[in-house]
Amino acid sequence: MVLHVSPYASGFLSFLDGLSWAMVFPSYWLLDRLLASCVATSLEKHRRSQDPCSFLTLCLLVSAPLYLLLFLASLPLALLGFLLWAPLQAVRTPYLYTHCRPDKHQAEQGGAGAGLSEWRPQGRSFCFGSANVCLLPDSLARFNNLSDTQRRAREVGRRIRSGASRPQIKIYIDSPTNTSISAASFSSLATGFRRTSSLDQRPENTPSTAEAEPQPDCPLHPNGEQGSADCPVHPPGGAPSPECPLHSGGAGDDSADCPLHSAGGQNSSDCPLHPIPSSGVQISISAPEPDPPLDEEEEAGKHPGGVEGGGDSSSINSRTASRESLTRFHGDGGGTGAVSSNNTLSHRTSVFKRPTGRKRRHGEDGFDHEISAFFPANLDFLCLQEVFDHTSTSRLRSQLHRYFPFVLSDVGSYGWRHCCSHFKFLNSGLMLASRYPILDAHYECYPNGRGEDSLAAKGVLFAKVQVGTSHQEQRVVGYLTCTHLHAIEGDAAVRCEQLDLLLEWGEEFRKATSRPSDEKEDQVAFDVVLGDLNFDNCSSEDKLEQQHALFTQYKDPCRQGPGEDKPWALGTLLDPSGLYDEEVSSPESLQKVMENEEGRKEYLVFPPSKNQCPSQKGRKIPLKGNGRRIDYILYKEDSPQQDWKVDIEEFSFISQLAGLTDHLSVAMRLAVSTGEEEP
Repeated sequence: MVLHVSPYASGFLSFLDGLSWAMVFPSYWLLDRLLASCVATSLEKHRRSQDPCSFLTLCLLVSAPLYLLLFLASLPLALLGFLLWAPLQAVRTPYLYTHCRPDKHQAEQGGAGAGLSEWRPQGRSFCFGSANVCLLPDSLARFNNLSDTQRRAREVGRRIRSGASRPQIKIYIDSPTNTSISAASFSSLATGFRRTSSLDQRPENTPSTAEAEPQPDCPLHPNGEQGSADCPVHPPGGAPSPECPLHSGGAGDDSADCPLHSAGGQNSSDCPLHPIPSSGVQISISAPEPDPPLDEEEEAGKHPGGVEGGGDSSSINSRTASRESLTRFHGDGGGTGAVSSNNTLSHRTSVFKRPTGRKRRHGEDGFDHEISAFFPANLDFLCLQEVFDHTSTSRLRSQLHRYFPFVLSDVGSYGWRHCCSHFKFLNSGLMLASRYPILDAHYECYPNGRGEDSLAAKGVLFAKVQVGTSHQEQRVVGYLTCTHLHAIEGDAAVRCEQLDLLLEWGEEFRKATSRPSDEKEDQVAFDVVLGDLNFDNCSSEDKLEQQHALFTQYKDPCRQGPGEDKPWALGTLLDPSGLYDEEVSSPESLQKVMENEEGRKEYLVFPPSKNQCPSQKGRKIPLKGNGRRIDYILYKEDSPQQDWKVDIEEFSFISQLAGLTDHLSVAMRLAVSTGEEEP
């Protein structure tokens, strides 16, 4: 298979597509603004109620008729453009593959396809993420109580990149009595940090208590003559002096004049005066370095749902990028693109002062599960849904390319191609970002969409990625399946048919992308399904989907069985009416609310229930449950390779996109081991 790097096979067709969309765009934009002015979000309604002069209402009354008048005037030109644009969609490629070539700095820190040269015998871990970002045209997004689609797209990309590029910190404590680390000890342990891969083995033979070590040779006595009256380290009597004359401020001074500390700091491993105290704690950090400055050029593109993207004027390209403040998006920017920064999250604090109960390990599960305010560090693969608006696609792709070198975007088909039953005004909304090279990709459109869902080319995107090379020179690969199923409630048969097609097409894709018999066979490390399936595992209305064969071939880490989730599993669909409440307006605050049962009842959407009571804000909430979980990450437990083993390390529900979408994101980390011995 060939990866499509352009929407069309020739530049002439691309020119015609751009010309046709330039003719259509004015009408599209005016219609979008006209409808948006008629549908207000709860935040806009609140602002209007606080406007004593009714200035906002007056602006609305003036702008709406103006939009209507201009829209009617632009219709003839738009009709001509549409007649030119529609036939072109028959030869348009089903996705756009973009590769941001890493520079020397990124290659050294392993940000792009790290570890492809060799596959370690003990295996490797991979992190997968999925999020529904609701980047519809602005007028349609308002029906989900969201607005400012293009600004949200850029902020979504920033937050994902910020969370994924932060350090992954692991703390090992061997002492059974010492089970915590205070933030104060951070500075003394900082010099012991080391960069590792995301699957770092627990250090062996770590001493749990300080052990006496042989006294080193005195650096002031190369001949070994100690105990001299001139020696400040070994005075007569053999006892070291409590005050070091090499530091004018005493033993605790960090003067740069110390001849034994090349960097001027104490407690160096090379300094016999101030050696590092032995400790039972080891800390490892794994994180990609922040990317160097990139030119802010939005990719030019012309398709339904947007116009040529503008440049992103903000730059987050320094070491502080991974520790930047995660901002509340719906501030009083008022169209200027400004966002407030009143919810700064400190990575050090979140690591060393983690509230109890935020991450738990259950013996039955054997893996960690948590509610996190960040996307996992070292995120390897990301599947996004509802990336419909094309200008937003360009802005989001530009942000993601600063962390993910390989991206599949603009996935789907328009017009009648592939989906002959209905004309498609929107593409599939799928986007896949990867840190590892994408070898093959394929898209299929579900042919059975109904109602308003039939206007979008919802389907499934398959991708094959290379994650390493074995010592037998075989490619180590993984399979990713990204999808977004039919959304209308009550259409269980439609979703089950789509799941049948997903399994059938997936098998065909794996066969089509397998190597010929005369070449070395690929070794498959993982097979993962990600996406918004639009049904949960608790609703009685979703019983048909809950018993589908998909869950016999792939494992759902949150699922106890058909119709029953594990106690810690969390709903991922947020109540749109509460998106702008102060209690859930930032990643930290939404995380805290989701950790509380009453908070979940207040702000999550639950399956229909007879046992409902009014909340303090008037919304009907059920008495029990953890909400509707419609966003999934599934994986195959059985590896095609003999002796290979796939285990889940952790599963996360993520609140980092608070205020930007009506879904919680989900992430999962898998450990793939080969069962081989170290050479």
